[in-house]
Amino acid sequence: MGQHVLAGNPPIEVTLRRSARARRISLRVSSLDGRVTLTMPRGLPERDGLDFARSKHDWLARQLTRQVSEVPVRIGAEVPVKGQPMTLVAGTGRRVVTDGDRLLVPGSADSAGARVQAWLKTLARERLVEASDRYAAALGRPYARITLRDTRSRWGSCTADAGLMYSWRLILAPPEVLDYVAAHEVAHLQEMNHSPAFWALVAQLLPGYDAPRKWLRVNGSSLHRYRF
Repeated sequence: MGQHVLAGNPPIEVTLRRSARARRISLRVSSLDGRVTLTMPRGLPERDGLDFARSKHDWLARQLTRQVSEVPVRIGAEVPVKGQPMTLVAGTGRRVVTDGDRLLVPGSADSAGARVQAWLKTLARERLVEASDRYAAALGRPYARITLRDTRSRWGSCTADAGLMYSWRLILAPPEVLDYVAAHEVAHLQEMNHSPAFWALVAQLLPGYDAPRKWLRVNGSSLHRYRF
């Protein structure tokens, strides 16, 4: 058996297992702990099995997301903001505001989820624009635009015409995780690959990026559990 990490957003850890009884390659996601096992017949090249697993990356990401219990976002629920748990409390006025470890949400209880989602998206855009501006200035390469989406298969992307796309759910993660994704995508403005030169550029923009990258690999799927 051996451990491998499939590149992607999110990266997925896979345990490779060989079996004398296996007649084909198979993938299994444990319903107990979310462990992904790739079973291969003996004698089949390892790269064939890993290529198969890579081709199923999006399916694996969906299965792993379903392993995490869902949290309906409503009054009384707890939602992380910049990595810090915040409890939704009925508020007054016209805007969602923070009060220590509480989010004061105005309006009817039925609209709380939608109001908080809109507030989070605005906050995410502010933070992602700030981080992207900072890293693009350090790199000396401007980007064309920033788009926010709610993607499951990737946390960010960079197009050939310098467009940056991010998942707005990054605002739920600790700030250094959002910074890592921004540095990663801005680095693609210069290196449209994942070569050693690319990773050297990420390290230049964000020294110590390994820790937030690992956080995202281990905990990223949990950011999709919140249902607004």
